[in-house]
Amino acid sequence: MKTRYIDFIQQTFDFPQEEFEVKKDNLLYHNIDLASLIKKYGTPFKFTYLPNITKSIQKVKTWFSDAIKENNYEGSYNYCYCTKSSHFKHIIEEVLKNDTHIETSSAFDIDLVESLMKEGKITKDNYVICNGFKRDQYITNIARLIDNGHSKCIPIIDNYQELNLLSSEIQSNFNIGIRIASEEDPKFQFYTSRLGIGYKNIVPFYKNEIQKNKKVKLKMLHFFINTGIRDTAYYWNELHKCLKVYTSLKKMCPTLDSLNIGGGFPIKNSLGFEFDYEYMVQEIVNQIKLTCEEANVPVPNIFTEFGSFTVGESGGAVYEILYQKQQNDREKWNIINSSFITTLPDTWTINQRFVMLPINHWKEPYERVLLGGLTCDSDDYYNSEQHLNAIYLPKYNAKKPLYIGFFNAGAYQENIGGYGGLQHCLIPQPKHIIIELDERGNPQTRVYREQQKSEEFLKILGYEHS
Repeated sequence: MKTRYIDFIQQTFDFPQEEFEVKKDNLLYHNIDLASLIKKYGTPFKFTYLPNITKSIQKVKTWFSDAIKENNYEGSYNYCYCTKSSHFKHIIEEVLKNDTHIETSSAFDIDLVESLMKEGKITKDNYVICNGFKRDQYITNIARLIDNGHSKCIPIIDNYQELNLLSSEIQSNFNIGIRIASEEDPKFQFYTSRLGIGYKNIVPFYKNEIQKNKKVKLKMLHFFINTGIRDTAYYWNELHKCLKVYTSLKKMCPTLDSLNIGGGFPIKNSLGFEFDYEYMVQEIVNQIKLTCEEANVPVPNIFTEFGSFTVGESGGAVYEILYQKQQNDREKWNIINSSFITTLPDTWTINQRFVMLPINHWKEPYERVLLGGLTCDSDDYYNSEQHLNAIYLPKYNAKKPLYIGFFNAGAYQENIGGYGGLQHCLIPQPKHIIIELDERGNPQTRVYREQQKSEEFLKILGYEHS
């Protein structure tokens, strides 16, 4: 009878996989010995594996390039990165190495863009797509960017008032986009997205506010739905409604030449994850072309805004199991040396699941467990995998430390968790490690930030001391 953890995984999934394999009882991640990182840096720690960012971007660019060729599509493709997924400089610099563009969502994003421009990381050839609700400082910052000559900065109109606010602040002529307020998935608690302008109101808005405005050119129609890009009747229905608006606008607006289909590609959250990305890209490009041909209008240049897909699979966290609590006959709680609320907030806020695997003891027998954090909050737990109704790990042995890793957790966790600030129950943010490859393809690691200290918390809380 096979009772080892590695037997359980190999019987349940196709394993090893592209990024995971086991050697000498330890897990390797992209051929990186995580046990050696534990020995060098201790736990807990979070890591960013920068090469995965470039890999994700190049995959998408290849899929769209192939689809454009196969469909004889006459428009271009532009890859934008949503900064809100992770604002770190090392992330965005890696993104920009791949001939990409930027999508912003708030006023301080523009400060970030200008900082990168001063260093030559962003030039006036990079599109800056400005989404989000715009007031005061955001409007001012967009105006400064455009008036300083960044003509490829395109603010996306989210509501009727924004056009006037932008026009009064921006001194030069400028381009804009309009965001469509898509209808939400039937499972949502409301019918229409709070973002953008309704389908039926966009053409009248163009006629009344934009068409005769010599200062403004409409260049882009922006489409995005919260469920992301999925092969569902809902997604295709909303895309077709968007395309109908685009073709109607294009017939009366010659400057309109771009369609932003947003983003939302899923990322791997399980060893059993499957998604046909290439099919979706092929079908999207094909549907855009067919709709434009039927309406007898030129096809648009295609923009996408990938955030989680860009950076999600580059990040992870490693913990030690400190202790096992047998709470009743059936429930065993493995307690990690950190907090899920602090380090992986999506696990409790939206029940997000990540790839979770042990780092060592793969050849030991396995058991069913629950995972709990250090805080005194009952919500600080992780109790099931995406593909299973439970968690299975090598059996806990107090004399043999067990380490676990959460993978593909590189998007949003630091922003939502309040990186560098106060944490729930004053549990510190763990050490943050950057992993890169040298010219020979060998992994190189460095500490981006040490674990938070009590002095940092005390200063934030007002407990100044000499």
